[in-house]
Amino acid sequence: MAVSRRELLKASAATALGGLLAMGCNVQPAQQRAQELRIKDAKAVPSVCPYCAVGCGTVVHAIDGRIVNIEGDVRSPINQGNLCPKGAAIYQLHVNPNRATKVLHRAPGATQWEVWDLNKAMDRVAELVKKTRDETFVEKTADGRVLNQTLAIFSLGGATMDNEWNHLQQKLMRGLGVVAIENQARI
Repeated sequence: MAVSRRELLKASAATALGGLLAMGCNVQPAQQRAQELRIKDAKAVPSVCPYCAVGCGTVVHAIDGRIVNIEGDVRSPINQGNLCPKGAAIYQLHVNPNRATKVLHRAPGATQWEVWDLNKAMDRVAELVKKTRDETFVEKTADGRVLNQTLAIFSLGGATMDNEWNHLQQKLMRGLGVVAIENQARI
């Protein structure tokens, strides 16, 4: 039976660790020290997990503006430092090389995406929302009942938005007369 170098190293490490534990050695201080060194010079910023809208507290560690670690916040009364599998993978969301970092636009009928400036994209969205609302807004029914609504716009919030943003989005949508307002966290 051929043993690969990797398998040999794994077996050796497991045997050594098992021996230390059997002799009563406590490896927890070494593990704690390794964790402390990893985030030694990092700035800790409290945050909220962006996934399911439960609001689990996190601590984001950054060095020179670059995220180096994200973990559960033990001070949070919601999760007390624990994170679900999605929450535990938040770091990967931020450092993923496939993460979109530019606004991409594909015009109707086009086959290629073009990079747009964020301000240009936001102006275009605002223009289309206003145009749609103006064309479909109903102030009153035929019998004079006040409606002030548009059924042509739908708002779908995402689970990565916090309660404050959801509140502002709902106020904006209702102010525009949008009736169909939903949030993905509840679907």
